[in-house]
Amino acid sequence: MKSLLSPERPTVDVARDLLGCVLQKETKAGIVTGWIVDVEAYLGVEDLASHSYGGKKTPRLRAQYSQSGTIYLYQMRGHILLNIVTGDTQTPQGVMIRAIQPKSGFALIDQRRHPILGVDQVNGPGKLTQALGITVEDYGTSITEGSLQLTQNNRRFPQKIVALPRIGIPNKGEWTDKKLRFVVSGNPYISKQRKYDVDDEKYGWIN
Repeated sequence: MKSLLSPERPTVDVARDLLGCVLQKETKAGIVTGWIVDVEAYLGVEDLASHSYGGKKTPRLRAQYSQSGTIYLYQMRGHILLNIVTGDTQTPQGVMIRAIQPKSGFALIDQRRHPILGVDQVNGPGKLTQALGITVEDYGTSITEGSLQLTQNNRRFPQKIVALPRIGIPNKGEWTDKKLRFVVSGNPYISKQRKYDVDDEKYGWIN
């Protein structure tokens, strides 16, 4: 995992390689895991859509200036959004996790997302954090050591990765249309997936 999150690696490469890795969150209620299927890369100082655009530094952005693999969380419309910091401490870049395909902990997901069922439980950045039980206490911790972890155990590999513009980035010039979102093609759990694009047999995985 340390090699995947090496600070020397370009953020776009890290984002693509996160697809198929497993997110695991342990709480007193139990453990929930899921394969990452949808991510967005944010390129820091030069990226108009990044919170750290122009080198902005605030207490809220502290985690973005931490080592690669640090968890950066922020809230939008009452939902917590999960980001994994990439690069070194002078390069505030990262990857947002937009969606997962559940692997275990289905009963907990049902409880936390009730009465919502099926893919809508986890096919968005705020949905997956609620399903996993992620809280603000995870902010600033390491994605390789704490109760919220990223692992390559039981990793899956996409048949095809599709690059798309990021969601909800209006009025950011060229950055609005840059293809910095990466998804497992055909997976039913990706955000805003069209039904006729779904791979019902393998969900877009090789293995």
